[in-house]
Amino acid sequence: MSDANSPIRAISAAGALVPGGHYALAVVHGGLVYVSGQLPVVPGQVHDPDAPFETQVRRAIDNLATVLTASGSSVERILKLSAYVVGVENWTAFNSVYAQALGAARPARSVIPVAELHYGYLVEIDAIAAQGEVN
Repeated sequence: MSDANSPIRAISAAGALVPGGHYALAVVHGGLVYVSGQLPVVPGQVHDPDAPFETQVRRAIDNLATVLTASGSSVERILKLSAYVVGVENWTAFNSVYAQALGAARPARSVIPVAELHYGYLVEIDAIAAQGEVN
């Protein structure tokens, strides 16, 4: 059972992006990890919003996985994931890459079509996950 009085801890992660605004990559509280939106940015490289959609999805999931690992969790421990996708026509491609990347993990999920995202990217992903080892 989670403790409502447990500390709230901001997470940073080696190899992850440094937040560009007033937020943490993730916040941990009561055994849960709340991960901020992850864009398909490759740390240390220039923005590449023209990368193919499938590549952007893989990069965003990789960034999510990096933050989850630094938080003491993993993609297998995701409870709820939200994906913001530019263009509903990209839903099928998103679902294909997502299913391959998450394997047997099947968290609750929302895919939200949006008009545009920061820097011109086509996907952004945030999540809530449980800390700890995969059962």
